This record gives sequence, structure tokens and C-alpha cells, in this order.
Amino acid sequence: MKKFKTESQRVLDLMINSIYTHKEIFLRELLSNASDAIDKLYYKSLTENLGFTKDDFSILITLDADNRTIQISDNGIGMSADELENNLGVIARSGSLDFKKAAEAKEDINIIGQFGVGFYSSFMVSDKVEVLSRAYGSEDANLWVASGAKGYDITKADKEKHGTVITMHLKADAEDENYSEFLEEYRIRELVKKYSDYIRYPIRMEVEKTRKIEGEDNKTESYKELETLNSLTPIWKKRKADITEEEYNEFYKNTFYDYQNPLKTVHFIAEGTLEYKALLYIPAKAPFDYYSKTYEKGLRLYTNGVLITDKCADLLPDYFGFVKGLVDSELTLNISRETVQHDRRLKLIASNIEKKIKSELADMLQNDRENYVKFFQEFGLQLKYGVYENWGEHKDALQDLLLFHSLNKDEPVTFREYVDGMKENQKYIYYATGKSVEAIKVMPQTEKVLEAGYDILCLTADVDEFAIKVLGNYDQKEFRSVSKDDLGLDDADKVVASDKDKEILAFIKETLGDKIKEARLSNHLKTHPVCLTAEGELSIGMEKVFQAMPGGAKGVTAQKILEVNASHPVYAKITTLFDTDKDAVKDYAAILYAQALLIEGLPLENPAEYSALVCKRLS
Repeated sequence: MKKFKTESQRVLDLMINSIYTHKEIFLRELLSNASDAIDKLYYKSLTENLGFTKDDFSILITLDADNRTIQISDNGIGMSADELENNLGVIARSGSLDFKKAAEAKEDINIIGQFGVGFYSSFMVSDKVEVLSRAYGSEDANLWVASGAKGYDITKADKEKHGTVITMHLKADAEDENYSEFLEEYRIRELVKKYSDYIRYPIRMEVEKTRKIEGEDNKTESYKELETLNSLTPIWKKRKADITEEEYNEFYKNTFYDYQNPLKTVHFIAEGTLEYKALLYIPAKAPFDYYSKTYEKGLRLYTNGVLITDKCADLLPDYFGFVKGLVDSELTLNISRETVQHDRRLKLIASNIEKKIKSELADMLQNDRENYVKFFQEFGLQLKYGVYENWGEHKDALQDLLLFHSLNKDEPVTFREYVDGMKENQKYIYYATGKSVEAIKVMPQTEKVLEAGYDILCLTADVDEFAIKVLGNYDQKEFRSVSKDDLGLDDADKVVASDKDKEILAFIKETLGDKIKEARLSNHLKTHPVCLTAEGELSIGMEKVFQAMPGGAKGVTAQKILEVNASHPVYAKITTLFDTDKDAVKDYAAILYAQALLIEGLPLENPAEYSALVCKRLS
């Protein structure tokens, strides 16, 4: 028995026990190796006119439940005794890699296995592996046999034609390991579909079927039939002109388990120094768990039709995490194919995909507004989080994709549309925060802005104002909350407090104490008696978000200003009572403050006390 070279048994033990996450991928690795072997002979045929066509090649899987073996056979280039020694006897030595290096100046060379450890994944499920191989052009065949990491033997053998047959003797089932599952037809079919569906040569297996017995009513018999398990040509490798919208939609629904057609399909091929194919979909509806911590974003990653991972998160930024789809590249696979996502070129692909998605969304916004509005209703929140995250790192890329409801137009608009519709003397882009558009429509703070003929954007999601704060401005127009003191309106209507007004406002402030920073006569109000505004960067809307967080950020409060409408009958009543009944004024101050809290959607500290004060002043 010959010993394995390199770092002996310990290296092999590490390979078969640690590198791969799931034992099932042994089948993917061996099928990929078989495809490589066929590729080599097919390439040799093209360059040396051997006469082979693609139709001459195939891979055969044979299951033997009685003997607990799985065979994978190919009619590829095969291996000589020396090649068996060099390729299988030396761990981490790849004949595919050598072949590619020798032909790297040529075109159409797509060798999947390039690190030489994929074959050893067979030992994850097998306690003995046999490799019978005959090199193309040779009359001799050889048998390589190994049982784990102890070593291997190579002996002369008989094989009628060129190619390789790998026979795996499966391990016995254990308490926590079911190796017998790999002897089931349905399981092999499932794994081929999952990992190797788009290998370019047919992967065949004899499957059991039933048929009616001629001349016998209601009687059937079982028989075996050779069946091709893989699809061979993936949809994304076809010309776009040859694919119908229905085919795109059906592939999406079957592959990504959605019952609705996508809103948009993006199919493109990148050529040049970095070549890959991408098929992307924008779903019509968000998955039920999309905005939860359990949702996993990512695109399927293939290398030359072989599935590397179901969800490569590195291919999508978080703010485009709603995109479904796949990328098929020619990335060089390194150890176990599972760490390919760390390839430097993958980052370049991800960058290109990000730009493509942004471009397609912008196109949809411009030319398919109805569907874009539907998209934004489902996934707009994710774009807003993208603006806010990482201190606005991606705000410039995302700001033109955002929509907010316009009070004047009563429909969603972009910042560009808002700015283009601004009046000549308008200083700010006005916005208001609230639970809904309907709630914002009746906010007291909107009255003067709307009266001036200015539009207001409605911010109804928790993240909205945080995103607006990060943006700061759009097209050099500053965002301004309608709850801010300075609205940039004409000063002709500005309310000026008299000495008595100042005395009354000081008394109200004294009565309410630390609940407010100041009481003042309002320049916001027209018909309502009272409202709250805020000074500083923390708005009342942002305070509500912090207060609603798990555990409640009780110490995070806005600097509240109680604004009173000097022209309202309630203030006239307070003015009349101020010189005669200070206790009544205290009650009115408490009532007005409570009403202002209710208007803002903030909780009352003592609802019973408020109710008692109202009843007291009504009686």
C-alpha cells in the first residue's frame, strides 16, 4: 500500500471532515470532476480533429442498494497510472488546474475543479473508494483503491473504453448519520437538480417506473429506464430573444417558490476581462419574513453551471436585498467551492450588479411608474434604511429612488419632482411626520405651510425622518419639518408677543415645568388652539421612535415648545382669567399641553387627571 503524500493522513482527515459543510455535496464534486474529464477530451477533439461531438459524451450514475455502492462513470479523457498517482495520490493536486494552465491562452476552456480536493469529499460518505480509469489513446486501464487516509493501491485492470468509473462503498448508517439516503433514486435526483442541473453533458441514471401490462386489466409492472436527470442548458445561457416572458416568469416562480410573477426581470451578460451571466428578478410582494432578522438575502452563485451556494450574500448590498436571482461566473474555485465568495473578482461582480439594479429601478421609475409604486410599497422601506445606514454612505446612490406622499398632489413623488414644483420664493423642502397621510393632513402645524401654497411630504415610517436627517438637503434645498419654529414663511404674518403675552407664557412654562422648554405664541397655527414643536436635532417624531424601541429609551426626549394660537378663543379665555384666576389658568395650561400630546400621538402621563380637568372646566 502506498502512503498519501503531502501531510499524510492528518491532511486527508481535515479535508473530509472539516472543509465541507454538508456531506451531500460529494455528488456535486464528483459530477463536476466527471464533467471536467469530458471537457478535456472534447477540447482535445476540437484541437486535434478527433471527431467527437458533445452528443458523444455523458455521465452515468448507478445505484446498488444491496451492495451499498454508488458508481459515477464518464467517458472523458481518463487517467493513466501516473496520472492516478499524481492526481489522486497527492492531496491538493489538481489535474484540471494543470490542464487549464497549459491551455490558458486558448478559448472555451471552462474547467470546474481546480484545487484537487473535491474528489476526497467522497470519503465523507464512503469507507472505501475505487477509481477505475483508462486514458484516451491507451490500451491499459488501472484501478486506484483507498480506504480513508491510510493509503492507496494502484493495480492493472480491465476497462473496455476510455473514461473513469468511481465506485463508492457507503459507510454504515450511524445514530446521527443516514448514509443510505444516497442510495435512494429520489435523493440523487434531488441533489442533481439542486447542484448539477446545468452541467452541459447529460447526467443519466436508471430509474424505476411502472407501466400497465398489456392485456391485463388494472395490473402494472415495474421496469428500469435510463433517464437524463439534468436540464443541460440553463435559461440564463440562452439568448434573450429566444426566451419568452412566460418562460422567465415560470423559471422565477419554480426556482424561488413564489406564486406571483415578478414585477421586473433583468437578464444580462457581462463580457470582457470579467465575464459572467446574471438573471435577476424584482418580486411583486415582499416575503412574510422580509423585514425580520431571520430573512437571508443573496443570489444563487454558479460557476459554469455548477451551484456553489444558494444564497451568496456578498453579491447584494442590504438595501437591494429584495432582489432574487443568480449569477453564473467563471470564477476560479478554490478549496471546497464553498469559499469562492471571497474571491476578489466577486466583489467586482457585486459592484456591477449593484449599478445594474439601480439603473433598472431608475428606468422602472421613469417608464413604468405604476409598477414602481407597487414595488416601493413593498420594498421602499429597505431603500430608506439604505440611505440611513452607515452614516449615509449610500445616500447619493439611493435618494432619487425614494418616494414620499405629496399632500398637494395626493400621490407619491420623488425629491426631484418636489423640487421642480417648488414656488419661486420657497426656501425649504417641507415635510411632516405622522402615523398616516390622513393623520398628517389634520396636523395643526401644516396649516400655514399649505396656506402659503407650499407642498408637504408625508413621512409615515419610523425610519423616514432619520433618513431625511442624513440626507440634509436635496439639490441644495434644505429639508425642513413643519414642526420647526422657523418655517421660512413671509414675516408679515409673524405674531409678536406683548408684555402681557410674555407674562402669560412665562406662567404657563412655570406651571408645566420641565415638560416643555418654552411656551410661545405660534406662527404655525391658524384654526387650532395649540401644538407642539421642537428645537434641536431631535424631533418629536424621532422621540416617538426611540420611545417605542424595546425597553424604551426614556431619557431620549425632544426639546418641546408649547405653541399657543393667540387668535383662538381659548387663549382669549386664558388672557381674561390671568388677572383673576391663576388656578384656572394652570388647569388650562395642563389641558392644552395634554391636547398637544394627543395631537402628536404621544401618551398622556395621567389620562385620569386630564379627564378630571376637562370635566372640571366644562361644568
